[in-house]
Amino acid sequence: MTEFMLSRRGLLTSACCLAAAPIFTPVTFAAMPGDKRFVTIVLRGAMDGLDLVQPYGDAGFAALRPTLSLTPDKGLIDLDGHFGLNPAAADLMPLWKARELAFVHAVSTPYRDQRSHFDGQDMLESGGEHVAEEKTGWLNRALAVIPRSDARKAIDVNTSTELILTGPNNVDVWASDSNLGPAKDEMQFLMRLYAGDPAFAKAMDEAMRANSASMMAEPSGQRGEKITDVAVLAGNMLKGDYRIASFSITGWDTHVGQLGQFKRPVQDLAQAITTLKATMGADLWSKTVVLAMTEFGRTVRENGSGGTDHGTGGCAVLAGGAIDGGRILGRWPGLADGALLDDRDLMPTADVRELAAAMLYRQFDVSAEDLTEKIFPGLSFDKGSQFLRG
Repeated sequence: MTEFMLSRRGLLTSACCLAAAPIFTPVTFAAMPGDKRFVTIVLRGAMDGLDLVQPYGDAGFAALRPTLSLTPDKGLIDLDGHFGLNPAAADLMPLWKARELAFVHAVSTPYRDQRSHFDGQDMLESGGEHVAEEKTGWLNRALAVIPRSDARKAIDVNTSTELILTGPNNVDVWASDSNLGPAKDEMQFLMRLYAGDPAFAKAMDEAMRANSASMMAEPSGQRGEKITDVAVLAGNMLKGDYRIASFSITGWDTHVGQLGQFKRPVQDLAQAITTLKATMGADLWSKTVVLAMTEFGRTVRENGSGGTDHGTGGCAVLAGGAIDGGRILGRWPGLADGALLDDRDLMPTADVRELAAAMLYRQFDVSAEDLTEKIFPGLSFDKGSQFLRG
């Protein structure tokens, strides 16, 4: 990982950051050859998958969640006769119908201890079997085995990289001052300074294109608060040299008043995915996989405050033209007596690391050996994975 001051090398690798930094939450990119794209979205706070994709056909679900459960006659969007989509995510339905969206229930990291957000996110991003076992992120380790260009490595628009991309493989960190952004005259100065430099001119062109598109997404006073801006930047960068992007969506820790609180992050997630598709265009979207995942699920029973507490089995979201969607993936454990983990949580039936490994295998031909030995230590994975089946 390299932190850098403004220099020709820094300008070349961070021109997009100079143009757009004031309006974005943390987002990372990596460049490499090939046509396939991969986007990871970390849903920080423990998303309640049982609220996003509700098992309304499971006997007993309504009794476990008398306030939070819905049915198709009360606004739930039916998916397959057993599961239904929270109406806050209605904008995702065109993707479901186009088979560009899937949900994976009952997935989890190996984490089973105190249900700490810090520890859960550590394991989700490090890809290890135990808390603090791995000091680097699985996406950074993946960069070491994916053929890619040396010209532009990875960029994190933040004060430091997120764990998922932290490690020995080259990641440039551009630390911005949230109260200071490049003014118009500063941008013009930089453009004049390197007007005769083709490499810089190309990087600056990408930066200006991303910034221009994102500025149109929301009024200037709201841009820094909207996930739309992040998705526009990611989509534009993926139209250029970049093949991997990663960012986060927060707000999923719904202990109190979940009925109202859950709506905002769900809409953020739907907006992020649909904006990625719109920005990238049909051709690139057809080569793209988006994986959204969270550190752990939430309790099956709602609590006395109209919310849910930290649980275990969760739900991951897959999107993109490169997936075979329109399906609920994974093995559903059910909610019957004796089926819950510790009589409180959705029982995990698959390791979320297997899902991530399958997407790396599919998109970049990463070998099963590299996936299990270098990227996700301790994971059992081969090309017969349930997440590679059509």
